Amino acid sequence: MKEILVRPERCMGCRSCEIACAVEHSVSRDLFRALSEMPQKRLYVEHVPEYSLAVPILCRHCEDAPCVAVCPTGALTQDALTGVVRHNRDVCIGCWTCASVCTYGVIGRDRRARVAIKCDRCPELDVPACVSACPTRALIYGVVEDLSEARRAASALKLARGVAASR
Repeated sequence: MKEILVRPERCMGCRSCEIACAVEHSVSRDLFRALSEMPQKRLYVEHVPEYSLAVPILCRHCEDAPCVAVCPTGALTQDALTGVVRHNRDVCIGCWTCASVCTYGVIGRDRRARVAIKCDRCPELDVPACVSACPTRALIYGVVEDLSEARRAASALKLARGVAASR
């Protein structure tokens, strides 16, 4: 199962991911036409001045997602195979209960339509728009086990270099 993972040390706070997300969820799916549509993003780049960092915050599609559990109309459902939490705008009543229980604060509001909005991982794309737009690869899309294996190999290489240099 693929996930969007964040490498905050690579984020430069350019907000390309936010723009790509908003454009992908616009009617036209065109940057210039989307400006007049005012589409809403589904992830947020938060600046943390204490550490001079920007960190993309997005839906984690939690296992046993609390937003799904509290939705009174069943507008939020979780795919048993992929784990992706989907939102059905036609069933949503805009009660914001889902937003109040979201640990990451990433469920937004479409105030005009009075419904919740959240990351859907761009189901029509092979790679979510936010990931494709990230110029520094702070966002990556892959299988967690594969990504962990690559990170372990990189860490082992760093340690080996340190040991070899100290001989």
